[in-house]
Amino acid sequence: MTTPLIVVFASAIVGLTTALFFRVWSLVLVSPAIAVFATIVLQTSDFGFWTGIPIVIGSLVACQLSYMVGSFYLHKDDVLAQHESDGAPSHHGQQGVGDEND
Repeated sequence: MTTPLIVVFASAIVGLTTALFFRVWSLVLVSPAIAVFATIVLQTSDFGFWTGIPIVIGSLVACQLSYMVGSFYLHKDDVLAQHESDGAPSHHGQQGVGDEND
């Protein structure tokens, strides 16, 4: 029972560090590496084929979810839903949103 928890926890840590240091495209390389690593670790711990599949899927899901958490944490100040409008629109229906970029 300890080995699957360690594999899932390690893949979550890898996903979090990937989010903090690399772009989303790096998951193309990280995800297969996690799957191969989890498979090797589970095979050496005498897990069968059918018992290993949910653990590998769980480790990949943990990696993806921790990547999303790390990405949201890294970009939490850039959420557009938190921006307030700058007043009434002009006669053309536009607000001074362009002034925010200056």
